[in-house]
Amino acid sequence: MVSERGLQVLRAIVEDYVETHEPVGSRSIVDRHAFGVSAATIRNDMALLEEDELITAPHTSSGRVPTDKGYRVFVDRIAELRPLTTAQRAAIASFLKDSGDLDDLLVRTVRALTRLTGQVAIVQYPSFARANVSHVEFVHLGGSRIVVIVVTDTGRVSQRTALLRGEVVESDVATVKATIAALVTGRGIRDGVQAIADLLATPRSGDRLDDVVRAVARIVSEELEEFRSDRLVMAGSATLARRESDFRGSISPLLEAIEEQVTLLRLMGEMVADEQGLATSIGRENESFGLAEASVVTSDYDATGAHARVGLLGPTRMDYPSNLAAVRAVAHYLSRLLDEDEKAR
Repeated sequence: MVSERGLQVLRAIVEDYVETHEPVGSRSIVDRHAFGVSAATIRNDMALLEEDELITAPHTSSGRVPTDKGYRVFVDRIAELRPLTTAQRAAIASFLKDSGDLDDLLVRTVRALTRLTGQVAIVQYPSFARANVSHVEFVHLGGSRIVVIVVTDTGRVSQRTALLRGEVVESDVATVKATIAALVTGRGIRDGVQAIADLLATPRSGDRLDDVVRAVARIVSEELEEFRSDRLVMAGSATLARRESDFRGSISPLLEAIEEQVTLLRLMGEMVADEQGLATSIGRENESFGLAEASVVTSDYDATGAHARVGLLGPTRMDYPSNLAAVRAVAHYLSRLLDEDEKAR
């Protein structure tokens, strides 16, 4: 059992190490923090923390640095979230306001978060598997090109340019829209996909227009499947190169996880949030995901009933109180904007 003063010594070591990137010694703690005890007493507290594997000496006769276990105790028991400044909150609000569709909002979200923290920012698309298709539209660009637009009642918009075989005319586009709208409008995503599958399973008529309907229906189905899939938007990957010294080994596993996304989606999906919707996964807790030298902090946000997460990926030596406060604030703004957008519909 770590004493109360021992926890405060751990807090001092974590905060000083994060700030200076230098191992922390007892004399430094006495000089920088008002403990009111001697350096010898602090050394005794540090020895007990080391026995509990909360701190370690990276080199002989050096100061001490937190272990992954030490960071975990710090986050769970003694970290105090630092409120964002008025200027920081104003910057978030300014960066996220006047966004277009959901895609634009999520891109703005990760850009704002990485600027605020200097870490890799991640936001998870909410799952729209239970959304309904509210509208389909097709815009003829001339010749064989049309723009396929699908909109859900949760505000998700898909827009894709399709190149069909052979030229189509405006009357063809109207017929295609009427046919496909009848299949999917007002239906859930899953039901819409199934309705299109049923259409494609029927025998071909050999009619030219039937071929156009089938071609466009396949595109709409693919876009609906995208609505059902989990995806991430990320920003700030270049910060890893600037922080490479914070990692004991190669940053390649982190870069691969960013590129593949599946690993991060699984990790974020397994993180357990507290009553505030905040979650952390630190260092070796991520070993099974190949990210033993990284930490992830997240906050839940709400998208008209569909929950997802926004977070940060970085080295274990990160400013957890500030980063957790940042993801919580950004998640709050994101939820509010999505709620306002829903009410405005």
